[in-house]
Amino acid sequence: MLPRGEDDSPMNDPYQVLGVRRDAEAEEIKRAYRQLAKRCHPDLHPGDDRVAQRFRDATAAYDLLTDPGKRARFDRGEIDASGAERGFGGRGGSWSDDLFSDSVISEMFRKGRSGRGERGADLSTTLRLPFLDAVHGGRHRVAVTVGRTLEVSVPSAVEDGQTLRLKGQGQPGRFGGAAGDALVRIEIEPHPFFRRRGRDILLDLPVTLPEAVLGGPVTVPTAHGSVTLKVPAGSNTGTTLRLKGKGLPAQGVEPAGDQLARLQVVLPEKPGRDLAAFLERWAGAHPYDPRRDAGIL
Repeated sequence: MLPRGEDDSPMNDPYQVLGVRRDAEAEEIKRAYRQLAKRCHPDLHPGDDRVAQRFRDATAAYDLLTDPGKRARFDRGEIDASGAERGFGGRGGSWSDDLFSDSVISEMFRKGRSGRGERGADLSTTLRLPFLDAVHGGRHRVAVTVGRTLEVSVPSAVEDGQTLRLKGQGQPGRFGGAAGDALVRIEIEPHPFFRRRGRDILLDLPVTLPEAVLGGPVTVPTAHGSVTLKVPAGSNTGTTLRLKGKGLPAQGVEPAGDQLARLQVVLPEKPGRDLAAFLERWAGAHPYDPRRDAGIL
């Protein structure tokens, strides 16, 4: 059993003040303090000395238990809840009275009234978005701490690596200070066939040999649904067709982007003898050298 001094009554025990176990993790202690601070902040209960004392007790308990060295010495019985050495002139009154002299209390309330208290810390987290969700935006939930999630309004056309700031959603402030912010970093998951370039969306579009040679309509997926695209006769691998307005949505002064479909001519898996025979006859009458024309040879 952990040692306890003669002045460690339940109200003098920082663990009991915060309502946490003696083996509580740091995050559990912080969460318990935040909950108490929200309920017992003096600004919410003007003139209530009992609530003000409870807030001071909770703050002192938090300060002691979040200092690993002091917490270890308290658990070993080397110091009391006020931080005073046991048996070396420690005061016998309330441990919160030891920590908060009248001048300190006055300063704490002055800071709370003037709005110059201690600002809460920012919280950082990451939200992974599927490609199409990043294109269109929307509302998503993200965990910021253990057991706490926030709803994030993601704008359309959000960028990979962009950070969204949620004002006042971080750690609560102390002594009347403002709460920190939640910083949500966006990570966009790759799509199986779409890519982004600026405000345009790129797509490698496979087409058959007859579609490339003869031309005609083909169905093309876009981030906004499938559309019909006419392939010009005599198209080749690398031919790029533009679908106006099918890229990233318009945003503010930025117009909508386009989708660029780059054709890839794909031969059948097994061409067959008739196609091979036709190409033999055709090649004899229509010789050409694409490597020479491209300057490779």
